Amino acid sequence: MSEANPILDALAKLSNSPVARRAITNLAVLNEAYAYAKPSSFSRGLRIDLGGITILLISGTASIDEHGNSIHIGDFRAQTRRTFSNITALLQPEGATWHDIVRTTCYLRDIDRDYEAFNEERTAFYTEQRLDPLPASTGIQAILCRPELLVEIEAIAMFLPAARE
Repeated sequence: MSEANPILDALAKLSNSPVARRAITNLAVLNEAYAYAKPSSFSRGLRIDLGGITILLISGTASIDEHGNSIHIGDFRAQTRRTFSNITALLQPEGATWHDIVRTTCYLRDIDRDYEAFNEERTAFYTEQRLDPLPASTGIQAILCRPELLVEIEAIAMFLPAARE
């Protein structure tokens, strides 16, 4: 390895590393998408281990319970809190927390109506988690996969598992 260019050295190491990946889940709080009454073909999340770095890609997550039912119908704030709770539950078995989240994409059914409430709930949750810096984020108005869902969030986490041992 060269002391002159540590970035190139790190990239060379990564280019020779195998990419291990596997699905992640937490069935105690959130069912698998393929177990819906109308099965859907995606994983709740994917763990990628690459050269000592772990990346978690959390699929769009909403206010869904362990049986695949939408919950908190009509209550935007409760749906938002359950969505954050579901993401937390997906992170935990992988040894990650919200401190490892580097990016979120937040889909709101009606951004004009709900963004202020969303930002209040998100700010309260992030404050409770003591996040600093905050994750990068984008808010998007979207038609979600179920008409009763008002918010859905996807997230990306990155961390060094070895640093936690």
